[in-house]
Order: sequence, then structure tokens, then C-alpha cells
Amino acid sequence: MLDSPALDRVFRALSDPTRRRMVEQLARSPASVSALAAPFEMTLAAVVQHIQVLEESGLVRTEKVGRVRLCTVDPKALNAAEHWFQQRRKLWEQNLDRLEDLVRQLPKSDKKGEKP
Repeated sequence: MLDSPALDRVFRALSDPTRRRMVEQLARSPASVSALAAPFEMTLAAVVQHIQVLEESGLVRTEKVGRVRLCTVDPKALNAAEHWFQQRRKLWEQNLDRLEDLVRQLPKSDKKGEKP
């Protein structure tokens, strides 16, 4: 799972704040490339490059509808990242549980500042 190209592409795509904002916008509703570009002070060519990265990661799909290129988010692409986070969370919770068990086994002192 650590050497997953699909996971690498998703994290790469989401590493950029512009692309994260685009994904958030598309999570609310599909949008044309020009509508996605509207909130950003960048060229349309730069927006298209961001969309291409999102497409390569599988997070976004585009299709030509008439004269407009429509972008939609594909939440299934996040499954690999979600699974990776769940595995890390489980590992850390197990480690913290073991640490808590060890701390509970430490002898307690009766006075402040006194070492057991």
C-alpha cells in the first residue's frame, strides 16, 4: 500500500491548494473549466494544467458537452487515501493504547516531586 502509484497521484494532486479548492468546488456541483477558473487569478492554460493533474489522479473526470468541457469529481479516487489514513490511525491508536498500559504500570509517588 505504501508503494501505490494511485495513492501517490492522489496525494500529489491534493498537495496543491488550488487543486484542493477545485475539488471542493466540484464536490458541491459539476462545473465547466471556465467556471472553475473564475475564482483564480491565473490563465486558463494554467487552470487546464491543474485539471489535467486532477484527471490523472482519478479525482476529476471531464467530458465534452457541446462546446463546454464539464468537470465532475469522482469520490472513488479518494478510497485509496482514505484506506491509507485508516491504517495509520489504527496503528497510532494501538501504539497509544500500549503507551497508556505502560504508564498505568508505573509506580506512583505519594508526594509531589518525589521520585518512585
